Amino acid sequence: MHFIDKVVTQHRCVEVFYIYFHAGRVEEPYVSITKKRQMPKDGYSEEIEKEVGQAEGKLCTHRSAFSRASVIQAFLGSAPQLTLQLYICVLQQEITAARSVFMVLSLLSIVYGALRCNILAIKIKYDDYDVSVKPAAYLCIFMWRSFEIATRVTVLVLFSSVLQIWTLPVVLVNFFGFFFYPWILFWQSKSPFPENIEKALSRVGTTIVLCLLTFLYAGINMFCWSAVQVKLNDPDLINKSQNWYRLTVYYMLRFVENAFLLLMWYIYKTDIYLYVCAPLLVLQLLIGYCMAVLFMLVFYQFCHPCKKLFSSSISEGLLSCFKFLCFICKPPKSTILTDKAEVKSENTDEAWSSSKTIDSQKGNPHQSVSSNA
Repeated sequence: MHFIDKVVTQHRCVEVFYIYFHAGRVEEPYVSITKKRQMPKDGYSEEIEKEVGQAEGKLCTHRSAFSRASVIQAFLGSAPQLTLQLYICVLQQEITAARSVFMVLSLLSIVYGALRCNILAIKIKYDDYDVSVKPAAYLCIFMWRSFEIATRVTVLVLFSSVLQIWTLPVVLVNFFGFFFYPWILFWQSKSPFPENIEKALSRVGTTIVLCLLTFLYAGINMFCWSAVQVKLNDPDLINKSQNWYRLTVYYMLRFVENAFLLLMWYIYKTDIYLYVCAPLLVLQLLIGYCMAVLFMLVFYQFCHPCKKLFSSSISEGLLSCFKFLCFICKPPKSTILTDKAEVKSENTDEAWSSSKTIDSQKGNPHQSVSSNA
Protein backbone atom coordinates (compact mmCIF):
# COMPACT_ATOMS: atom_id res chain seq x y z
CA MET A 1 0.00 0.00 0.00
CA HIS A 2 2.85 2.38 0.82
CA PHE A 3 4.56 1.51 -2.51
CA ILE A 4 1.35 2.12 -4.46
CA ASP A 5 0.91 5.44 -2.69
CA LYS A 6 4.43 6.50 -3.78
CA VAL A 7 3.78 5.56 -7.41
CA VAL A 8 0.49 7.46 -7.49
CA THR A 9 2.14 10.48 -5.85
CA GLN A 10 4.91 10.57 -8.47
CA HIS A 11 2.32 10.40 -11.26
CA ARG A 12 0.41 13.28 -9.66
CA CYS A 13 3.61 15.35 -9.38
CA VAL A 14 4.26 15.03 -13.13
CA GLU A 15 0.66 15.96 -13.92
CA VAL A 16 0.73 18.96 -11.56
CA PHE A 17 3.89 20.36 -13.19
CA TYR A 18 2.35 19.90 -16.63
CA ILE A 19 -0.86 21.71 -15.63
CA TYR A 20 1.03 24.49 -13.85
CA PHE A 21 3.33 25.35 -16.75
CA HIS A 22 0.56 25.15 -19.35
CA ALA A 23 -2.01 27.14 -17.35
CA GLY A 24 -2.88 30.57 -18.74
CA ARG A 25 -1.59 29.94 -22.25
CA VAL A 26 -5.00 29.03 -23.60
CA GLU A 27 -8.22 30.65 -22.48
CA GLU A 28 -10.42 28.11 -20.75
CA PRO A 29 -13.92 27.78 -22.22
CA TYR A 30 -15.56 26.59 -19.00
CA VAL A 31 -15.31 28.25 -15.61
CA SER A 32 -17.01 27.07 -12.43
CA ILE A 33 -18.21 29.45 -9.72
CA THR A 34 -17.68 28.56 -6.07
CA LYS A 35 -19.41 30.24 -3.16
CA LYS A 36 -17.74 30.58 0.20
CA ARG A 37 -18.87 32.33 3.35
CA GLN A 38 -16.53 34.54 5.30
CA MET A 39 -15.95 34.20 9.02
CA PRO A 40 -18.77 35.95 10.89
CA LYS A 41 -18.03 39.45 12.16
CA ASP A 42 -20.44 40.98 14.65
CA GLY A 43 -22.81 38.09 14.00
CA TYR A 44 -22.93 38.70 10.24
CA SER A 45 -21.32 36.52 7.55
CA GLU A 46 -20.92 37.57 3.92
CA GLU A 47 -20.97 35.18 0.98
CA ILE A 48 -18.34 35.65 -1.70
CA GLU A 49 -18.17 34.16 -5.19
CA LYS A 50 -15.02 33.11 -6.97
CA GLU A 51 -14.40 31.88 -10.52
CA VAL A 52 -12.36 28.69 -10.70
CA GLY A 53 -10.97 27.47 -14.01
CA GLN A 54 -10.39 23.87 -14.96
CA ALA A 55 -6.63 24.08 -14.38
CA GLU A 56 -7.05 25.66 -10.95
CA GLY A 57 -9.70 23.08 -10.05
CA LYS A 58 -7.36 20.24 -11.00
CA LEU A 59 -4.55 21.80 -8.98
CA CYS A 60 -6.86 22.03 -5.94
CA THR A 61 -7.78 18.38 -6.39
CA HIS A 62 -4.12 17.36 -6.55
CA ARG A 63 -3.31 19.54 -3.52
CA SER A 64 -5.98 17.74 -1.52
CA ALA A 65 -4.64 14.38 -2.73
CA PHE A 66 -1.10 15.36 -1.66
CA SER A 67 -2.39 16.25 1.80
CA ARG A 68 -3.99 12.82 2.17
CA ALA A 69 -0.88 11.10 0.80
CA SER A 70 1.33 12.92 3.34
CA VAL A 71 -0.87 11.63 6.15
CA ILE A 72 -0.69 8.05 4.84
CA GLN A 73 3.08 8.24 4.34
CA ALA A 74 3.61 9.71 7.80
CA PHE A 75 1.72 7.19 9.90
CA LEU A 76 2.12 4.04 7.81
CA GLY A 77 5.75 4.70 6.84
CA SER A 78 7.63 7.19 8.99
CA ALA A 79 6.05 6.31 12.36
CA PRO A 80 7.02 2.60 12.33
CA GLN A 81 10.48 3.53 11.00
CA LEU A 82 11.08 6.05 13.79
CA THR A 83 9.97 3.55 16.44
CA LEU A 84 12.21 0.83 15.02
CA GLN A 85 15.27 3.08 14.69
CA LEU A 86 14.92 4.40 18.24
CA TYR A 87 14.48 0.85 19.55
CA ILE A 88 17.72 -0.21 17.83
CA CYS A 89 19.57 2.79 19.27
CA VAL A 90 18.38 1.93 22.78
CA LEU A 91 19.47 -1.70 22.54
CA GLN A 92 22.84 -0.85 20.96
CA GLN A 93 23.37 2.07 23.36
CA GLU A 94 24.71 4.10 20.46
CA ILE A 95 23.31 6.81 18.19
CA THR A 96 25.21 7.43 14.98
CA ALA A 97 25.04 10.73 13.14
CA ALA A 98 23.31 9.21 10.12
CA ARG A 99 20.71 7.45 12.25
CA SER A 100 20.01 10.59 14.30
CA VAL A 101 19.44 12.61 11.11
CA PHE A 102 17.16 9.88 9.80
CA MET A 103 15.14 9.84 13.05
CA VAL A 104 14.78 13.63 13.06
CA LEU A 105 13.53 13.55 9.47
CA SER A 106 11.09 10.76 10.34
CA LEU A 107 9.78 12.75 13.31
CA LEU A 108 9.33 15.86 11.17
CA SER A 109 7.53 13.76 8.56
CA ILE A 110 5.09 12.43 11.18
CA VAL A 111 4.53 15.89 12.65
CA TYR A 112 3.90 17.30 9.18
CA GLY A 113 1.43 14.50 8.45
CA ALA A 114 -0.40 15.19 11.71
CA LEU A 115 -0.43 18.93 10.91
CA ARG A 116 -1.90 18.25 7.47
CA CYS A 117 -4.47 16.02 9.14
CA ASN A 118 -5.51 18.94 11.37
CA ILE A 119 -5.80 21.36 8.45
CA LEU A 120 -7.67 18.74 6.41
CA ALA A 121 -10.15 18.23 9.24
CA ILE A 122 -10.76 21.98 9.50
CA LYS A 123 -11.39 22.34 5.77
CA ILE A 124 -13.71 19.32 5.70
CA LYS A 125 -15.76 20.42 8.71
CA TYR A 126 -16.04 24.03 7.57
CA ASP A 127 -16.20 23.50 3.82
CA ASP A 128 -18.77 26.29 3.37
CA TYR A 129 -16.42 28.93 4.80
CA ASP A 130 -13.33 30.64 3.46
CA VAL A 131 -10.82 29.34 6.02
CA SER A 132 -7.50 31.12 6.49
CA VAL A 133 -5.01 29.51 8.90
CA LYS A 134 -2.63 31.97 10.57
CA PRO A 135 1.06 31.28 11.35
CA ALA A 136 0.32 31.19 15.11
CA ALA A 137 -2.09 28.30 14.49
CA TYR A 138 0.56 26.40 12.51
CA LEU A 139 3.07 26.96 15.31
CA CYS A 140 0.66 25.70 17.98
CA ILE A 141 -0.20 22.61 15.95
CA PHE A 142 3.49 21.93 15.28
CA MET A 143 4.42 22.16 18.97
CA TRP A 144 1.37 20.17 20.04
CA ARG A 145 2.08 17.31 17.63
CA SER A 146 5.85 17.35 18.23
CA PHE A 147 5.53 16.86 21.99
CA GLU A 148 2.70 14.33 21.63
CA ILE A 149 4.35 12.10 19.02
CA ALA A 150 7.88 12.29 20.47
CA THR A 151 6.73 11.31 23.98
CA ARG A 152 4.46 8.57 22.66
CA VAL A 153 7.19 6.95 20.56
CA THR A 154 9.69 7.19 23.42
CA VAL A 155 7.27 5.57 25.89
CA LEU A 156 6.55 2.69 23.50
CA VAL A 157 10.26 2.12 22.86
CA LEU A 158 11.18 2.16 26.57
CA PHE A 159 8.40 -0.28 27.44
CA SER A 160 9.22 -2.65 24.58
CA SER A 161 12.94 -2.66 25.47
CA VAL A 162 12.30 -4.28 28.88
CA LEU A 163 9.05 -6.22 28.35
CA GLN A 164 9.24 -7.55 24.81
CA ILE A 165 6.65 -10.25 25.43
CA TRP A 166 3.98 -7.67 26.36
CA THR A 167 4.71 -5.29 23.47
CA LEU A 168 2.55 -7.10 20.94
CA PRO A 169 -0.54 -7.32 23.20
CA VAL A 170 -0.31 -3.58 24.01
CA VAL A 171 0.01 -2.66 20.34
CA LEU A 172 -2.79 -4.99 19.23
CA VAL A 173 -5.20 -3.78 21.93
CA ASN A 174 -4.55 -0.17 20.93
CA PHE A 175 -4.77 -0.83 17.21
CA PHE A 176 -7.86 -3.04 17.12
CA GLY A 177 -9.60 -0.86 19.69
CA PHE A 178 -9.41 2.13 17.34
CA PHE A 179 -9.99 -0.05 14.27
CA PHE A 180 -13.32 -1.43 15.50
CA TYR A 181 -14.49 1.73 17.28
CA PRO A 182 -16.01 3.35 14.12
CA TRP A 183 -17.62 0.03 13.18
CA ILE A 184 -19.16 -0.35 16.65
CA LEU A 185 -20.66 3.15 16.40
CA PHE A 186 -21.93 2.30 12.92
CA TRP A 187 -23.59 -0.93 14.08
CA GLN A 188 -25.14 0.85 17.07
CA SER A 189 -26.64 3.52 14.81
CA LYS A 190 -28.36 0.78 12.74
CA SER A 191 -27.76 2.83 9.59
CA PRO A 192 -27.84 1.24 6.12
CA PHE A 193 -24.59 0.17 4.55
CA PRO A 194 -22.95 3.14 2.72
CA GLU A 195 -23.37 2.64 -1.01
CA ASN A 196 -22.48 6.12 -2.34
CA ILE A 197 -18.70 6.03 -1.87
CA GLU A 198 -17.97 5.11 -5.46
CA LYS A 199 -20.49 4.00 -8.06
CA ALA A 200 -18.09 1.56 -9.70
CA LEU A 201 -17.45 -0.29 -6.43
CA SER A 202 -19.40 -3.36 -5.36
CA ARG A 203 -20.37 -4.06 -1.76
CA VAL A 204 -17.16 -6.06 -1.28
CA GLY A 205 -15.07 -3.23 -2.74
CA THR A 206 -16.82 -0.69 -0.53
CA THR A 207 -16.13 -2.84 2.52
CA ILE A 208 -12.43 -3.04 1.59
CA VAL A 209 -12.25 0.75 1.18
CA LEU A 210 -13.91 1.30 4.56
CA CYS A 211 -11.55 -1.19 6.21
CA LEU A 212 -8.55 0.62 4.73
CA LEU A 213 -9.95 3.91 6.02
CA THR A 214 -10.40 2.57 9.55
CA PHE A 215 -6.94 0.95 9.28
CA LEU A 216 -5.40 4.38 8.65
CA TYR A 217 -7.54 5.86 11.43
CA ALA A 218 -6.25 3.25 13.89
CA GLY A 219 -2.65 3.84 12.77
CA ILE A 220 -2.96 7.58 13.43
CA ASN A 221 -4.54 7.10 16.87
CA MET A 222 -1.75 4.73 17.88
CA PHE A 223 0.61 7.72 18.01
CA CYS A 224 -1.58 10.81 18.37
CA TRP A 225 -5.14 12.09 18.35
CA SER A 226 -6.69 11.92 14.88
CA ALA A 227 -8.21 15.30 14.04
CA VAL A 228 -10.28 13.61 11.31
CA GLN A 229 -12.82 11.45 13.11
CA VAL A 230 -14.28 8.63 11.02
CA LYS A 231 -18.08 8.29 10.98
CA LEU A 232 -19.23 5.47 8.73
CA ASN A 233 -22.93 6.40 8.81
CA ASP A 234 -22.20 9.88 7.41
CA PRO A 235 -22.26 10.39 3.61
CA ASP A 236 -18.79 11.98 3.76
CA LEU A 237 -17.53 9.34 6.24
CA ILE A 238 -16.27 12.17 8.47
CA ASN A 239 -17.68 13.35 11.79
CA LYS A 240 -18.12 17.11 11.32
CA SER A 241 -19.20 17.89 14.88
CA GLN A 242 -16.75 19.09 17.52
CA ASN A 243 -16.85 16.45 20.26
CA TRP A 244 -14.96 17.73 23.30
CA TYR A 245 -15.97 14.67 25.37
CA ARG A 246 -14.22 12.24 23.03
CA LEU A 247 -11.13 14.45 22.93
CA THR A 248 -10.98 14.67 26.74
CA VAL A 249 -11.47 10.95 27.26
CA TYR A 250 -8.76 10.14 24.69
CA TYR A 251 -6.12 12.31 26.31
CA MET A 252 -6.99 11.21 29.83
CA LEU A 253 -6.78 7.52 28.91
CA ARG A 254 -3.61 8.06 26.88
CA PHE A 255 -1.94 9.87 29.78
CA VAL A 256 -2.87 7.04 32.16
CA GLU A 257 -1.58 4.46 29.68
CA ASN A 258 1.73 6.29 29.19
CA ALA A 259 2.16 6.61 32.96
CA PHE A 260 1.46 2.90 33.42
CA LEU A 261 3.92 1.87 30.69
CA LEU A 262 6.58 4.12 32.21
CA LEU A 263 5.92 2.59 35.62
CA MET A 264 6.41 -0.90 34.18
CA TRP A 265 9.63 0.25 32.52
CA TYR A 266 10.84 1.75 35.80
CA ILE A 267 10.15 -1.48 37.70
CA TYR A 268 11.66 -3.89 35.16
CA LYS A 269 14.46 -1.72 33.67
CA THR A 270 17.66 -3.60 32.89
CA ASP A 271 21.36 -2.76 33.12
CA ILE A 272 21.36 -0.87 29.82
CA TYR A 273 19.71 1.99 31.72
CA LEU A 274 22.32 1.95 34.48
CA TYR A 275 23.56 5.45 33.68
CA VAL A 276 20.09 6.91 33.06
CA CYS A 277 18.32 8.86 35.79
CA ALA A 278 15.04 6.94 35.54
CA PRO A 279 12.85 9.19 37.77
CA LEU A 280 13.98 12.29 35.88
CA LEU A 281 13.30 10.65 32.51
CA VAL A 282 9.80 9.58 33.60
CA LEU A 283 9.09 13.10 34.84
CA GLN A 284 10.35 14.65 31.60
CA LEU A 285 8.16 12.40 29.45
CA LEU A 286 5.04 13.07 31.52
CA ILE A 287 5.71 16.82 31.45
CA GLY A 288 6.29 16.60 27.69
CA TYR A 289 2.88 15.01 27.20
CA CYS A 290 1.31 17.69 29.40
CA MET A 291 3.00 20.31 27.22
CA ALA A 292 1.35 18.74 24.19
CA VAL A 293 -2.05 19.03 25.87
CA LEU A 294 -1.26 22.66 26.79
CA PHE A 295 -0.46 23.63 23.19
CA MET A 296 -3.61 21.83 22.06
CA LEU A 297 -5.71 23.89 24.49
CA VAL A 298 -4.04 27.11 23.31
CA PHE A 299 -4.77 26.20 19.69
CA TYR A 300 -8.46 25.43 20.19
CA GLN A 301 -9.03 28.34 22.58
CA PHE A 302 -7.14 31.14 20.82
CA CYS A 303 -5.66 30.13 17.43
CA HIS A 304 -8.31 27.98 15.73
CA PRO A 305 -9.38 29.72 12.50
CA CYS A 306 -13.04 28.79 13.06
CA LYS A 307 -13.32 29.25 16.81
CA LYS A 308 -16.17 31.76 16.27
CA LEU A 309 -18.28 28.91 14.88
CA PHE A 310 -17.87 26.69 17.95
CA SER A 311 -21.10 26.07 19.81
CA SER A 312 -19.00 25.92 22.98
CA SER A 313 -15.34 26.66 23.67
CA ILE A 314 -12.91 23.95 24.70
CA SER A 315 -12.69 25.38 28.23
CA GLU A 316 -16.47 25.04 28.61
CA GLY A 317 -16.33 21.57 27.12
CA LEU A 318 -13.57 20.44 29.50
CA LEU A 319 -15.44 21.93 32.46
CA SER A 320 -18.61 20.05 31.54
CA CYS A 321 -16.56 16.87 31.05
CA PHE A 322 -15.03 17.15 34.52
CA LYS A 323 -18.46 17.85 36.02
CA PHE A 324 -19.80 14.75 34.32
CA LEU A 325 -16.90 12.65 35.62
CA CYS A 326 -17.40 14.00 39.14
CA PHE A 327 -21.08 13.18 38.87
CA ILE A 328 -20.24 9.61 37.87
CA CYS A 329 -17.71 9.17 40.68
CA LYS A 330 -20.01 10.68 43.33
CA PRO A 331 -22.25 8.08 45.05
CA PRO A 332 -25.99 8.47 44.38
CA LYS A 333 -28.20 10.25 46.88
CA SER A 334 -30.34 7.17 47.51
CA THR A 335 -27.40 5.28 48.98
CA ILE A 336 -26.47 8.29 51.10
CA LEU A 337 -30.04 8.53 52.40
CA THR A 338 -30.18 4.82 53.15
CA ASP A 339 -26.86 5.04 54.98
CA LYS A 340 -28.16 7.96 57.01
CA ALA A 341 -31.36 6.06 57.77
CA GLU A 342 -29.38 3.02 58.89
CA VAL A 343 -27.22 5.20 61.14
CA LYS A 344 -30.32 6.84 62.61
CA SER A 345 -31.99 3.46 63.18
CA GLU A 346 -28.83 2.17 64.87
CA ASN A 347 -28.73 5.26 67.08
CA THR A 348 -32.41 4.86 68.04
CA ASP A 349 -31.89 1.17 68.79
CA GLU A 350 -28.93 2.00 70.99
CA ALA A 351 -30.90 4.73 72.76
CA TRP A 352 -33.85 2.36 73.26
CA SER A 353 -31.62 -0.39 74.63
CA SER A 354 -29.83 2.05 76.97
CA SER A 355 -33.19 3.39 78.27
CA LYS A 356 -34.30 -0.17 78.96
CA THR A 357 -31.19 -0.90 80.96
CA ILE A 358 -31.65 2.29 82.98
CA ASP A 359 -35.28 1.41 83.73
CA SER A 360 -34.31 -2.09 84.74
CA GLN A 361 -31.60 -0.71 87.01
CA LYS A 362 -34.14 1.68 88.57
CA GLY A 363 -36.68 -1.16 89.02
CA ASN A 364 -34.23 -3.54 90.77
CA PRO A 365 -34.14 -1.67 94.16
CA HIS A 366 -37.95 -1.76 94.42
CA GLN A 367 -37.97 -5.48 93.79
CA SER A 368 -35.37 -6.09 96.51
CA VAL A 369 -37.27 -3.96 99.04
CA SER A 370 -40.51 -5.80 98.36
CA SER A 371 -38.80 -9.16 98.75
CA ASN A 372 -37.34 -8.11 102.13
CA ALA A 373 -40.73 -7.00 103.27
